[in-house]
Amino acid sequence: MKRFSWSRFWGIAMKEFTQMRRDRLTFGMIVGIPVIQLILFGFAINSDPKHLPTALLSADNSQFARSIVSGLENSGYFHIVEHIAAQSEAEQLLAEGEVQFVVTIPENFSRKLLRGERPVLLLEADASDPAATSNALSALAVLSKTVLMRDLRGSLQQLAGAPDPIDIRIHRRYNPEGITQYNIVPGLTGVILTMTMILMTGLAMTRERERGTMESLLATPARPIEVMTGKIIPYIMVGLIQITIILLLARFLFEVPLLGNVFLLYGGVLLFIAANLMLGITFSTLARNQLQAMQMTFFFFLPSILLSGFMFPFRGMPRWAQAIGEALPLTHFLRMVRGILLKGNGLVEMLPHVWPIGLFMLAVLLLALKLYRETLD
Repeated sequence: MKRFSWSRFWGIAMKEFTQMRRDRLTFGMIVGIPVIQLILFGFAINSDPKHLPTALLSADNSQFARSIVSGLENSGYFHIVEHIAAQSEAEQLLAEGEVQFVVTIPENFSRKLLRGERPVLLLEADASDPAATSNALSALAVLSKTVLMRDLRGSLQQLAGAPDPIDIRIHRRYNPEGITQYNIVPGLTGVILTMTMILMTGLAMTRERERGTMESLLATPARPIEVMTGKIIPYIMVGLIQITIILLLARFLFEVPLLGNVFLLYGGVLLFIAANLMLGITFSTLARNQLQAMQMTFFFFLPSILLSGFMFPFRGMPRWAQAIGEALPLTHFLRMVRGILLKGNGLVEMLPHVWPIGLFMLAVLLLALKLYRETLD
């Protein structure tokens, strides 16, 4: 039996260090992934979103109404971004996700308040993501007691006592019971498709290169666009099978509602699958082996899952993190699939999320065509 040799040990160790130094991609992942995680979790992730976009539908322009609006904004959770004139506008803004809340101050609000009739203040919340609204709605518990204290003085002092001078009614739209599965399960469709589609196609080209079958493929008269589209067609079928399984489990196991058009949903899924497959092909043209393809996949997957609004409220992130998230296809797909399933959104509400995914796919396709190697190096 041979004795342990320190010289052989150090020789092998130095060989590994040399290979690691030459593999710039792996070295970049070693440094880059911890840095990205620290930056995202330290600066971008916030489970208590503030300054949430709010629309105001006010039919009363009294001092009391203005005090309530001021109190909402001073709480730090509500930011009035729209002044609307009809309930139909409120429905549209909530369906499209443009606002998180709609505050309605009815007619004769101040008159009923002065009579001690406890006028109703209606607040409608897009509760499809319970984590995004829970803290803001909790802040309303003390708002009704404090917001009018400055106005209810003198002869109106008696109105400031119990019960509360106004009746704040909260309508949690799209997920009134705050069931977490209604938000998480639709989001998992995008997360699963992102991971599997990019990873499978990322390994497709590198696998052929490692096995030596790429030479035979390059010897054929096939053009780059023919090779890439031919590679992704089987995986489109895989993606459709996956989404069908997920939707069946979501409906019958988790009882997630399906309020929208299922064919419209599959159309959006097809576009999202194609965008991810094109990105996987692009990674495979850059990677020299399957390990590098996997590393690039997870390097893209990490920001996608953290900045898309899947795990943490999107509006709780700083502006720079939201800008990065808006460039990710997963962000728009999550809004699209949650809108169709939970809100019953149609094509009009879907279009603002379709074109960013299509633009991403086109950009990735052009990059893949440019990087495609028609000859082996």
